Amino acid sequence: MTPVFYLKECSSTNDEIDAYLLYEKAEILAVYTFNQTKGKGQYGNSWISPKNMNLAYSLAIPAEKIKVRENLFNFRTATVLRDYLANLTKVSVEIKWPNDLIVGNKKISGILIEKKNIDGKPYFIIGIGVNVLQQDFENLPKAGSLLTQTGVHFDLVEFADQLHQYLVDHLTKEKTDTEILEQVNDHLFRKNVVSVFEVEGIRQNGIIRDVDEDGFLWVELENGGLQKFFHKEIEMLY
Repeated sequence: MTPVFYLKECSSTNDEIDAYLLYEKAEILAVYTFNQTKGKGQYGNSWISPKNMNLAYSLAIPAEKIKVRENLFNFRTATVLRDYLANLTKVSVEIKWPNDLIVGNKKISGILIEKKNIDGKPYFIIGIGVNVLQQDFENLPKAGSLLTQTGVHFDLVEFADQLHQYLVDHLTKEKTDTEILEQVNDHLFRKNVVSVFEVEGIRQNGIIRDVDEDGFLWVELENGGLQKFFHKEIEMLY
């Protein structure tokens, strides 16, 4: 079985995993905690989590073992995580471009993927945060947890172990670009419905049409028509 290490507390699992890789000399390895004090999100965002409520998990996989195009690996990870959560909860789980998982219009999970050279070898470090048992999201109106959205109290250790095995089993499997994009677009949050967006400080209605193989989000705006956007160039207000 792929090694997985529980940390009683850490600042960021994505930072801690380097030392475990160097010490254990394992090809694929994971660490997780229920008490992450300085979690990192995409583009400098933070992931705030109270103690013993949520999961912070990081998985290291050698780049050579990833059988999908590098610029689609974030989407591949999102679809695998979505499938795990949907199978577990039996409810609808959607992917909010580019890297969040949504249940019942609330963000319950986020993904941060970093590429690092560790001991001279390139690795993908896949960081995943999942809100599992947290119920109080004061000042975070867009956030929720598996508990708030499904009413189910999941056992944190069992949840972490099952997620780890699912990711290890699926992330190294080969998938075509077409298969990945079809999966993302099939489960894309608020696709083909009118939403409010903010672009360069201006709010307007628009409709998400799809994401493409280069990672761009295509949105049909009421002022400007169909346009593509990259990360941080457009914000959905929901």
